[in-house]
Amino acid sequence: MKENNYWRSLMICAALITVSVLLIVWAIPRDSRNYFFAEQGKPWKYADFTAPFDFPVYKSEAAINAEKDSLMKDYEPYYKYDKETESRMIRKFRTDFADGIPGLGPEYVNMIVKCLHELYQQGIMPSADYSELRADTAAMIRVVSGKVAGSIPVASVYSTKTAYEQLFREEPLALQRPILQKCDLNDYITNNLYFDRERSEASKSDILSSIALASGVVQKGQKVIGRGEIVTDKTYRIIESYMKENERLQQDSTKNQLVLLGQIMYVAIFMITFTVYIFLFRRDYLEKPRSIAMLYVLTVVFCLLTAIFVRNTFIHVYLLPYAMVPIFIRVFLDSRTAFMAHITMVLICAIMLAHPFEFIVVESVAGLTAICSLREMTQRSQLFKTAIIATAAAMITNLAFDWMRNSSLTQIDYSSYNYLMVNGVTLLFAYPLLYLVEKLFGFTSDITLIELSNSNNDLLRRMSEIAPGTFNHSIQVANLAGEIANKIGANATLVRTGALYHDIGKLSNPIYFTENQTGVDPHDMIDDIKSAQIIISHVTEGQKMADRYNLPKPIRDFISTHHGQGKAKFFYIRYKNEHPNEDVDDLLFTYPGPNPFTREQAILMMADSVEAASRSLSDYTEQNIRDLVNRIIDSQMSEGYFRECPITFRDIQYAKTILIEKLKTVYHTRINYPTEKKEAKKE
Repeated sequence: MKENNYWRSLMICAALITVSVLLIVWAIPRDSRNYFFAEQGKPWKYADFTAPFDFPVYKSEAAINAEKDSLMKDYEPYYKYDKETESRMIRKFRTDFADGIPGLGPEYVNMIVKCLHELYQQGIMPSADYSELRADTAAMIRVVSGKVAGSIPVASVYSTKTAYEQLFREEPLALQRPILQKCDLNDYITNNLYFDRERSEASKSDILSSIALASGVVQKGQKVIGRGEIVTDKTYRIIESYMKENERLQQDSTKNQLVLLGQIMYVAIFMITFTVYIFLFRRDYLEKPRSIAMLYVLTVVFCLLTAIFVRNTFIHVYLLPYAMVPIFIRVFLDSRTAFMAHITMVLICAIMLAHPFEFIVVESVAGLTAICSLREMTQRSQLFKTAIIATAAAMITNLAFDWMRNSSLTQIDYSSYNYLMVNGVTLLFAYPLLYLVEKLFGFTSDITLIELSNSNNDLLRRMSEIAPGTFNHSIQVANLAGEIANKIGANATLVRTGALYHDIGKLSNPIYFTENQTGVDPHDMIDDIKSAQIIISHVTEGQKMADRYNLPKPIRDFISTHHGQGKAKFFYIRYKNEHPNEDVDDLLFTYPGPNPFTREQAILMMADSVEAASRSLSDYTEQNIRDLVNRIIDSQMSEGYFRECPITFRDIQYAKTILIEKLKTVYHTRINYPTEKKEAKKE
């Protein structure tokens, strides 16, 4: 059986580690970029920034554009010169006007041919290109004719429009312009310079490639800027260059795979370490689904929230109340587990940040302070004090970093303190969230127990009215059990509350229980089996009533275990004595149980039995009380009621001592006050 439990626990641990690692690694930013903003003229609000690798310092876009503009002044676009265009157009003109131009002599044809030849020799380009290039009066183009390329000014060539105008600048043609316009001479003027895109782009690339994109190199380990220092233009360019180079490096798929493997290994190391701690020192949590669920859900949820905050760089991670995790775990479980969970969570979250060391120290101090300041949560003010103390500790730790890294108080960036103060306010939400965690994971907090122990509670008020004897008995048991719990280090609040409700089943038939009787015993009118069944039924009736009033499970467990699997001995023994020759069915006289399985339940069983039996003593001497306590508890031990709970012989001995001392105090002999004698009347 133990071997089966061992392997079951091992499988649970493996599943928890696997699921947690997958969820956290999925949420972690896949690249290793540094998520921060640099603002020129403002203090650097992060920790000291040291170059993690060699990288060039890229020039600003404005500087690069200025260099481009300067070099592009020497850029000459390429145009192809088409010799065939001229001969084709002139041939067409001569064909169309072979008979001469109407109204003009034959010499005008030769004159126009000569002008067209001169225009085509100079070159005619598209009007759009011409307009664009002519904007720069010093613009040059390279004209490619065959295998020869030569540079000429744009001003020396024509567009189709300027070529047409140039045609009429010849004085003989200008005088005959009205006649020549009817000849549509523009039909014979077309482009013979064509943009050579391939050569032009190659020329442009050669020019731009000569521009140096970087103006220097930052060596690995070189300090770029310290916390609180003003971000200058130069520093800003270095930081921007680092981010650009880092992003370029992320495009390497092999590196991305290594980053992913590294993240998986890193997260797995801490989750395995935390799980091994639980397996070795808190294995009982593996048997409690709600405990293990809360531990891993809180850890994973805060890691996911950190990933969201890191991706949205305008939200600072110090706004997340990380100390809330150890507070919840401390309230519902224990301090050591709270510390282990908090450290695991902080170390995992740290890999998502640009400067993890400061974050680890500040949040570790805040969490440890919260654990130490919150021993038990029984009042609202305790959480308020914890939030103040944890926030103050975090701010002092952060201030220590600032003083170590800044030479002047004016250089300190106080924005992080604003975040920490907001964090402290957020910690106050732990109080209402306690209720949510309590209901979600099925825990019972001390605050809930204190609320249940209020005598104005409906169920307790009904008990005080219907079964006042049982109510008084429950209060006495609660006081005794609470004293024992305090002495042996058990949960006194839990056992006190459990004691108040352990006998609520007696509300169904209060008159059948001795403490509520006033002289008439209804058991005298029924047989012992029926009486035993009524007495035993207060356990099952109490369970039903607890379900009806939604009492927490730990309280219901006190109801079912306070008699364990013992017998209603009074009726059992009397029945056996009256039926000596009859086989008695023990189950008819046996409580349904189970036996106590926690120290608190064992304490309640002892206190309940001893307090009830003490009422039957005829003489409350110290010896009688001592004998009673020893006899009852020794009998419970010999019958094996405490075999399933982790209570020690030392705890039981302390319980005996406290019960004896308390009962001696309760049943101490009172002083008999003398009566006043009246003087005889004088005659």
